[in-house]
Amino acid sequence: MSDITEQIPAFLRESIAREYGGEAEKIFAGFVRRPVTLRANALKSSAEEVGEELFCAGISFERMPWYRDAFLLHGVREHDLWERALYTEGKIYLQSLSSMLPPLFLAPEAGENILDMTAAPGGKTTQLLALSGGKALITACEKDGARFERMKFNLLRQGAARVNAVKTDAFKLDDFLRFDKILLDAPCSGSGTYVAGESKGFSPQLAENCARVQKKLLQKGLKLLKKGGILLYSTCSVLKEENEEAVGFALSLGAKLLPLSPFEGLPLLKGMEGTLTVCPNEQFEGFFLAKLQK
Repeated sequence: MSDITEQIPAFLRESIAREYGGEAEKIFAGFVRRPVTLRANALKSSAEEVGEELFCAGISFERMPWYRDAFLLHGVREHDLWERALYTEGKIYLQSLSSMLPPLFLAPEAGENILDMTAAPGGKTTQLLALSGGKALITACEKDGARFERMKFNLLRQGAARVNAVKTDAFKLDDFLRFDKILLDAPCSGSGTYVAGESKGFSPQLAENCARVQKKLLQKGLKLLKKGGILLYSTCSVLKEENEEAVGFALSLGAKLLPLSPFEGLPLLKGMEGTLTVCPNEQFEGFFLAKLQK
């Protein structure tokens, strides 16, 4: 057993070994601390402007070929950016590379009515608006008071004040509402974001509770979706009961799975055909994505 493997909580280690077999060691090796990554906020800036300001500040970076607004920084931590104008003026948003994927695959367009079901802290919400050229009609839900206030702060700083921020549980939205597209980045165990040695607890009860809530959210989301509309389901977990089993539940409700095509260089695990399970590594967190149509 490797040094990293020994630092992984038993339940998580055993679940991954059981579900992924020979690929488990690759997952374990990816439970490492990653460099700072960020997204240029197209609502207030451009990738070119961000790149120039980082260069002038002496911050080494690389651009991600699969998304022009994504940056990976070298030799800095997040707190090194907190006092810089790029950050305080909302020209950038600190965001993991994997969490940038759901809005990209949902592909929001101008004029579309879009729901972000579990939106706080607002990173994916502002990315959805930016990808639409600032012209999608977005409703963002968050039930927790403190998280809702944080989301509102981020929306304002990122220039996304036109987003309809609603302090409510998505379960309480009126069933008569209809949306063209829905982002359901579901609450999950966070197994894909684990860093070896952390004291975060994992248990069968946590996974079971998350899976139950995820299915309820999927059921609600499909009710709120227009006929022919698209729901992008994602988690930052690599556990199949939160991912493939949740999608199977959605399919049993009549949803159709639309295959996702990965871009070159995205580290993937074997999984349900048409879905994507991102393998954690030095750049990416473990993540799951599925595109459903009503």
